[in-house]
This record gives sequence, structure tokens and C-alpha cells, in this order.
Amino acid sequence: MLGEVTDFERPSISRTDQSIRSAPLSRRERTLRVTAALLTRRELARISRSGKRPKHESAGWGFIAPFLVIFLFVLIAPIVYAIYLSLFQDRLVGGNSFVGFANFAQVLGDSQFYAGLGRVSLFLVVQVPIMTLAATVAALAIDSARLLFPSFFRIFFFLPYAIPSVVAALMWGFIYGQNFGLVGSLNTFFHGSIPDVLSGNYILAAIGNISTWEFVGYNMLVLYGALKIIPKDLYEAAAIDGASELQIIWRIKLPAMRGAFVVSIVFSVIGSLQLFAEPSVLRTLAPNSIGSDFTPNLYAYSLAFAGNEYNYSAAVAIVMGLITMAAAYIVQRVGTRRDASL
Repeated sequence: MLGEVTDFERPSISRTDQSIRSAPLSRRERTLRVTAALLTRRELARISRSGKRPKHESAGWGFIAPFLVIFLFVLIAPIVYAIYLSLFQDRLVGGNSFVGFANFAQVLGDSQFYAGLGRVSLFLVVQVPIMTLAATVAALAIDSARLLFPSFFRIFFFLPYAIPSVVAALMWGFIYGQNFGLVGSLNTFFHGSIPDVLSGNYILAAIGNISTWEFVGYNMLVLYGALKIIPKDLYEAAAIDGASELQIIWRIKLPAMRGAFVVSIVFSVIGSLQLFAEPSVLRTLAPNSIGSDFTPNLYAYSLAFAGNEYNYSAAVAIVMGLITMAAAYIVQRVGTRRDASL
């Protein structure tokens, strides 16, 4: 039988066991708990020596196996194949030949690629702040409890996100139309001259309006979720101290939303740099305003499926993917660093 555990034996027992034994337990209960802890350690040591894992741990791999298979074939395999294609060129003499990083060097000197990159960069700088501001105002308005039917407004703002980007672009494209859309009808009814939104001077703003309409609701929900986890006691304490509603927003709500802001902006940056669906759809309605190199993704698509330059298209896609990763990483690092310093 095991006797009472003396003070001499206590240094060999972890702090967890000490905290267990510090509870007001009887000698028998204390002895049983320490024995169980020692047996658990011996079992873990035996498992580590044998290299075997408990069945409940290996069962977890069975649950995530379907995801891993889909992740491998849908994401990893296409990336690997694109890298493979980018290292070759299809030549008239010699066929498909290995050229190393020649395609990447050509991308870095391609003026069409830089023109498209400049457009999406301008789109990012202008559209992302406007969309984030609109989503913030919507989230604060719904959280203020001063709106009637807040559930209705949550659905109202989120509903455009449920519409596919292609459908949204088609819908707005017909609204913008001078001859058949809302803009044309307004010009006819008021005998006015509303500028052609699908012209070269306004096409980027028109696409920005479509993207903002689509994704304000999604970002609003992200920010609204951050507001819902703020303890109500903070609001009550601030109100007792005489803080106004604007001071509560500035001092309590906005600081608590920093993490949500980082997530929202990172996703918005990725979406802006990967802009494709809207210009691809509107190109049929405004061929003189949107060329094949309007955005880098549209440029890569045109190279592959219109020019049959699959190798160079893969290089363009990989370079754009690396630029997107770098931009998202910088935004995340800046956001988390500021959050940690506060």
C-alpha cells in the first residue's frame, strides 16, 4: 500500500499536482490523485518510447482527411502545376523547352502587366478605405440599438454579398447602359446628359461601386461581430462617467474593433489585387474601356485562353500571387504591431 506523501517527495511532483494536493482533501483522496498522476506520466513515457499514439488522437486525422484531400488537389496541385508551366516555353523549334526563370524576367519587364497592376493598386487605395468606412458606419449604426428592426438591416446590408459577382456585374452593367439601362432612361426622361459610366474615364469608379455594393455587408458583419463581444459593463461605466455616444465609439468601440479591421482590410486587399470577375463581365459591354490587360488576372486569363501562352500566363499569375501575398502580409504585420503597442 502507498503511504502518505511526505514533504520530501513534493519537489518531484509538478505544480499541477501541488495545486491538487493543496485542496482540502483527505489523505486517501490525495494519495489516489498523486498515484493517478504518476501512472499517467508513466503511460505517456511508454507511448513516447513506443512511438504509438492513443486511438482518439489518430481518429482526428480521419476527420480532417477529406479536407486535406480536397486542399491538396484543388489548391496545392494547381499551384505546383503552374510553377512547372512557368519554367517552360513553347517554341516553334524544339517544342516545349525548359527556360528556367526567363518567363519571370519577361513579366518584370512587361509594360502591360505594370499597367494592370497600377489600375488595381489605384482601385485598392481608393475603394478599400471607402468600403471599410461604410462597413464601420453600418456596424456602429446597427449596434447602437437606435435602429428599428436591426435584424432587417443586417440582412439588408448582407444580401448583396449573397449575389454572385458575375450576376452583380451584369446587373450593374445594364444599369450603367446609356441605351438600355437606368442611366440612359434618366437621360431621356430629364433630357440630361449623365456621363457614360462605362467610358474610359469612369470605368474604374464604376467597378469600385459594384465591389463596394457587394462587400460592404460582409465587412459589416465582421466588424459587427467584434462589437458584440464588448462587455456591456464598459458602456454602463462610461455612461456613468458622463461619456457621450461619440466618446464611447472613439474610446471603447473602435479600439475593440482593431483586430476585426485587420481581418477586413487583409481580405479587401487580396480581393482588390485579384480583381477579375467584374472587369471580365463588363468587358462585353464596354470593349473600348476594358482591354485584355485591364487587370493582371484578366491579362493572365487572356494570355492563356485567347493567346494560348500558357507558360507565360502561369508566370504572370505566380508573380501576381506573390505580390498579393506580400501586400497582405505587410497589412497584417502593420495592423498587429499597432494592436500590440496599444
